[in-house]
Amino acid sequence: MADSREIHDMRQRAHNAGIEGSSRMNEQQLRDALKMVGKGVDPMKAKSQAKNR
Repeated sequence: MADSREIHDMRQRAHNAGIEGSSRMNEQQLRDALKMVGKGVDPMKAKSQAKNR
């Protein structure tokens, strides 16, 4: 499990990647969404898919 600083950094990266509302995502959802965006998936689609896993 990530510490609060790491989670904050992930939320910042998500925001910079265009994933809106990342404050309501848990650690695993953030990791999944960032990974998908890195592979070229639309940020909001990545968020939706990560939250539905």
